[in-house]
Amino acid sequence: MKKIVNVKSEKFLENYLNNPSPTGFESGGQKLWLDYIKPFIQDYFVDNYGSVAGIINPGKEYRVVIEAHADEISWFVHYITKDGFIYLKRNGGSDHMIAPSKRVLIHTEKGPVKAVFGWPAIHMRHTKEETPSMKNIFLDCGCSSKEEVEKLGVHVGCVATFEDEFLILNKNKYVGRALDNRVGGFMIAEVARLLIENKVELPFSLYVVNAVQEEIGLRGAEMIAQRIKPHVALITDVCHDTATPMVDKIENGDQQSGKGPVLTYGPAVQNNFLKQIIKVAEKNKIPFQRAAVSRSTGTDTDAFAYSNEGVPSALISLPLRYMHTTVEMVQKEDVENCIRLIFETLKSIKSGQDFRYLR
Repeated sequence: MKKIVNVKSEKFLENYLNNPSPTGFESGGQKLWLDYIKPFIQDYFVDNYGSVAGIINPGKEYRVVIEAHADEISWFVHYITKDGFIYLKRNGGSDHMIAPSKRVLIHTEKGPVKAVFGWPAIHMRHTKEETPSMKNIFLDCGCSSKEEVEKLGVHVGCVATFEDEFLILNKNKYVGRALDNRVGGFMIAEVARLLIENKVELPFSLYVVNAVQEEIGLRGAEMIAQRIKPHVALITDVCHDTATPMVDKIENGDQQSGKGPVLTYGPAVQNNFLKQIIKVAEKNKIPFQRAAVSRSTGTDTDAFAYSNEGVPSALISLPLRYMHTTVEMVQKEDVENCIRLIFETLKSIKSGQDFRYLR
């Protein structure tokens, strides 16, 4: 197989990550993603809320899904004071602790409006109550009145995203906001590219799905699972790299960047499908790690697994540092091994394969 991540695909990753795709407003990122994968698919559809499915080998009775989610955490404009300061509500799991002094873009019909999270100087803060909270963080877009803010096109319901750009550290770490989980969308797009470039003939229809609204409850996956009605689903998302300071491995497990994809054990993960993925990893000498969940995976795996009377589903995760911050970080080698594992797993699936629990 040729080198997996090439210069062209890495440039796509950069553009894709730098483009905002807040939950509920993912259309810009979805257009970029669809334009990139069009040469590698034969058909596609976009559902009513913006989830995109590219189809390879359409029309077959047996349907397989590989899936990631496209949305990123963000903020909703909630209240504008008479002095022109803007208070917010979360859209997804946005972290108020990292907000002070960050730059943001407020997305309006007139275009993006620049703003900053204002915060008092250290000399003026003396009590515990002055730590960041949803009650005291606010945006300042340089206006002195509510009317001035509204003239810019900002109103209640506009979304705001952090203004931070993609970078590469030490030649092997991708860093940026929204790697959770646009890096997953990148990986499944690369799988589609590799299938076409390597002339792999699949005996089933493959749906390459980039779903919306995962960050607020797996909603996009719920909808598109009902539409596709797949026979098997392979989900990719990020998980926590627990090798950094301040992380308790007893509580969070031991997964590290550089040691390969993480395979999850849990009720939503179908055991026979997971065993097959492990065999594929071992056969192809792809390093992998293991993780366990007590109830749900917290990913779109749950939505697919429990849809349509039950769909054999599994989760391949990418270890990520500093989740839900503007400096989310993954290792390039792990990205490539996730792509390889998904690619080789697809090659191992037979049309009509029966993954039933008892056989």
